[in-house]
Amino acid sequence: MQKRQIALVTGASKGIGAAIARELAADGFHVWLNYRSDRQAAQQVAEQVETAGGECTPLPFDVADAQATATALEPLLKEQVPFVLVNNAGFARDGIMAMMSQSDWENVLAVHLNGFFNVTRLVVARMLKKRQGRIINIVSTSGESGVAGQVNYSAAKAGLIGATRSLAAEVGRRNILVNAVSPGFIATDMTEELPLERILPLIPLGRIGEPEEVSGLVGFLCSERASYITGQVFAVNGGIHI
Repeated sequence: MQKRQIALVTGASKGIGAAIARELAADGFHVWLNYRSDRQAAQQVAEQVETAGGECTPLPFDVADAQATATALEPLLKEQVPFVLVNNAGFARDGIMAMMSQSDWENVLAVHLNGFFNVTRLVVARMLKKRQGRIINIVSTSGESGVAGQVNYSAAKAGLIGATRSLAAEVGRRNILVNAVSPGFIATDMTEELPLERILPLIPLGRIGEPEEVSGLVGFLCSERASYITGQVFAVNGGIHI
């Protein structure tokens, strides 16, 4: 029996990350499911994957902590190299910049940018030796258009877009494809408290998206059908930013 290829998905215990984990498992990947603290939610996703006939290995560590990331991943990477890495871990701490705390600025950038660096540096070094791989960074419309009250989050996501393009240029010759997927308003914990009555009129499709509409694109980018696509940013936003 052929061994399954591995997909490492960060921040995969809920929302878009969980949908991506389920999608890639359904596509035949053995999912390394990273989460920071919500063990119960991560276990539920792992059970969903396994019930559907997939394979899932939960990996608890904080991507913003370089030492914790190395401790969790290096022993595994000595034995196996993921074909797919999805950098999805992230969170928002919204507020106008004049009143933003130092910690809200630093923590948001730490998870998105340091987290990307801490995980990707370890994985891409092994992908280079294997001469194959797919890296998908989950960014945001906020990083493309800018959103008032999200200077920290917009800066972090815009930084990831720049990193996506630069890394794609670095590793393309080794058959490693690097792309970004940019969701707009998606039905997750992050959008539950938003004033939808004000947001929906701004979206040409008139609704917010579902996590599976993001994960479906990620699945495509990890497939052989996407073998000539790299360095791109793909929006899943209902037309709110064109």
